Amino acid sequence: MAEMDASRSDQAMQRLRAADFMVLPSLLLCDFGDLRREIARLEEAGVQALHLDVMDGHFVPNLTYGMPIVEGIRRLTELPIDVHLMVSDPAKYVQQFVDAGSDCLTIHAEIEQDASEVLQQIREAGVGVGLAVNPETRLETVQSALSWCDLFLVMSVNAGFGGQSFNPVALDKLSQLKESHPQLLLEVDGGVNTSTISACHEAGARLFVVGSAIFGLADYRIAMEQLHDALPT
Repeated sequence: MAEMDASRSDQAMQRLRAADFMVLPSLLLCDFGDLRREIARLEEAGVQALHLDVMDGHFVPNLTYGMPIVEGIRRLTELPIDVHLMVSDPAKYVQQFVDAGSDCLTIHAEIEQDASEVLQQIREAGVGVGLAVNPETRLETVQSALSWCDLFLVMSVNAGFGGQSFNPVALDKLSQLKESHPQLLLEVDGGVNTSTISACHEAGARLFVVGSAIFGLADYRIAMEQLHDALPT
């Protein structure tokens, strides 16, 4: 089982790396009362990967879901599952989220423990390794951790808070990372919609985490088409 999971995660990361761009729905806004239907609708709309935001009520003030939801979604789809851990002590839960079916685990640079140690733990667990920074965190503070990363998530809003406007500091960070670390798969999250996605792509992002711009529309296919149309051809 472990070898099969590692193979699945490897293939999932290859799919993410191979894409010129990819829109990942953030499932926070989906209908958790009917996950099977929601996943089916997203797949029918052409979604190629899913983004799951895990919040612990401590690192961020909101509380969302944990391993059982990841495991349930894993049973419903073969799509890559990108898990964003907004938790204070991610080291405690790495193996549990891997076992639940995550293909990539992203932790925050702002945790109190040494992020490099947790990134190494994720690497040893056999899934994709991601690091996220909030808007106020300077890239200079995370340079030593970047060698462990497959993916770097630039937050364009503060993690865990809804209703925030897109912070253009994310564009500066994406541009810097694109130039200094071209091997990194760059992802952006927060306020990504048809008005902001093109600038994010131009700055270097290839993965776009989208919430309300998808789930706020009745037809997910139309939402995905609108986002793709907003990107440069």
